Amino acid sequence: MTIEVKVPEVGESITEVEIGDWLKAVGDSVQQDEDLVVIETDKATVEILAPQAGRLSKILKASGETAQVGEVIGHLDQAEHTNVNGAGEDQTSVAESSEAKKPKGRRAKVTKPEQPFSAGESDSEDGPDAQPSATETTAVFVEQPPQQGETSAPVGPTQAAEIELEARPSVPDREAPSEQTRPAEIPVSSVARDIRSERQEKLLPMSQLRRRLAERLVQAQQTAALLTTFNEIDMSAVNQLRQIHQDAFKEKYNVRLGLMSFFVRAAIEALKLIPEVNAEIRDGSIVYRNYFDIGVAVGGGRGLVVPVLRDAQSMSFAAIEIAIGDFARRARENKLKPDELQGGTFTITNGGVYGSLLSTPIINPPQSAILGMHAMQERPVARDGAVVIRPMMYVALSYDHRLIDGREAVTFLKQIKTAVEEPVRMLLEL
Repeated sequence: MTIEVKVPEVGESITEVEIGDWLKAVGDSVQQDEDLVVIETDKATVEILAPQAGRLSKILKASGETAQVGEVIGHLDQAEHTNVNGAGEDQTSVAESSEAKKPKGRRAKVTKPEQPFSAGESDSEDGPDAQPSATETTAVFVEQPPQQGETSAPVGPTQAAEIELEARPSVPDREAPSEQTRPAEIPVSSVARDIRSERQEKLLPMSQLRRRLAERLVQAQQTAALLTTFNEIDMSAVNQLRQIHQDAFKEKYNVRLGLMSFFVRAAIEALKLIPEVNAEIRDGSIVYRNYFDIGVAVGGGRGLVVPVLRDAQSMSFAAIEIAIGDFARRARENKLKPDELQGGTFTITNGGVYGSLLSTPIINPPQSAILGMHAMQERPVARDGAVVIRPMMYVALSYDHRLIDGREAVTFLKQIKTAVEEPVRMLLEL
C-alpha cells in the first residue's frame, strides 16, 4: 500500500513551503513518527514525520523546490516493509537507489556564509551563543587526481622539449647576471591566469525565510515614517546586581542572569507609560493593547528570527531568562514553531553581542517601534563634577512617526534609561 507524504499545515497564512533536506533516501526504511524531511517556511523550519512505518519509495519534491500546503511530496511503501533485511522490497527501486548513492567523484561541501547580524542574546558578555549556524550546504564535484597505480597520458620527447622551453626564462646572449643580482622572472600570463582562477561566484537561491524578511524590511521602509532617537545608559547598577546575585540565581534557576531580562522589564514599564509605542495602525485606526508580547531577535540556522515572549508583563526575571535561552537554543537547531514567531507588539534586538556600538534598527511591521541594544564599553563620563570611567551602552529607538511623536519617543527611551540605571525601581514598581 502506498502512503502519501503531504505538506502539513504549518501556520496561519502560510500556503507555500520550501523543501529542505530529505533525511532518508529512496529505499530507506522509516519508522512511524520518525523525522523524514525538513521543510522551510517564511517563519520557521519544520520537520515532517513519517505518517506510518514503511520504505521511502519515491521523492516527488527535491531539496530546494517549493510545494503547497497539502501537496504530496513523497511516497512510502508499506506493503514492501515486511522484511527487515529487504527481502520483500522492489529490487529495481533499490538498485536504482543504490546506483544513485554511488559516488561519482569526491564531493566538497561549500558552507553557506553566516548571517552578518542578529541579536537575541540575553547577555552581551556571557550569554548563550546565539550566533547563526551555517546549515545549508551545496555539493560540488571536484576532479580527482590520478589514484595510485594510474598513469597520466605519456608525453613525447617533442612535447617535453616544448614544455621545458616554455618554462625556461629567456636570457639575452650577453653574459647573464649572477644568481644574487638576477631578479626572479614570472611570466605575466601565469600571474593573470592565477588571479582569474581565484575569482569565483556562487549562486544560491534565497530561502523562504530570507525572502520574507526582505519583504517585511522593504515594507517597513516604504509604508512607515521611520525615525530613530538615541540615548546612553550607565550599566554600573545592573552589573553590580548581576555580580552579587549571579551564583545564587544560577543555582536556583539553572540559568544565568543576563542583561535582556532587565531590558524586557524596563520596556514593559515604558510601554505602560507611553501606550502608543505598544500600539499599531490598522485600517486607518489605532489599536491599543493592555498586554505586552515582546519579540526578542535571535540569530538561527536559517537567519534572523524574532520569537515572542507572550504576556511578558506577568513573567519574572528568571522566566524571561529561561525562555530566551530556550529560544536561542531552538533557533540554532531550527526547531522554533511558527506560532512562536507571530503576533509580537514590540521588539528588542541586541546587536551588542556582535560588537555593534550604534545602529538604527528597522521596525517589524505592523509593530510601531523597536529597541536596539548595543555593546557595553567603558567610557569617561562626568559625575558630580568629576570624570569617571563607567560601563556605558548606547540604545536606539526606531519608531513610526505616523503614530509616535518625538516627545513620546524621547520620553519612552528616557524611561528605559531610568529603569535600567536604577533597577530597584522595577522591583518596587516605582
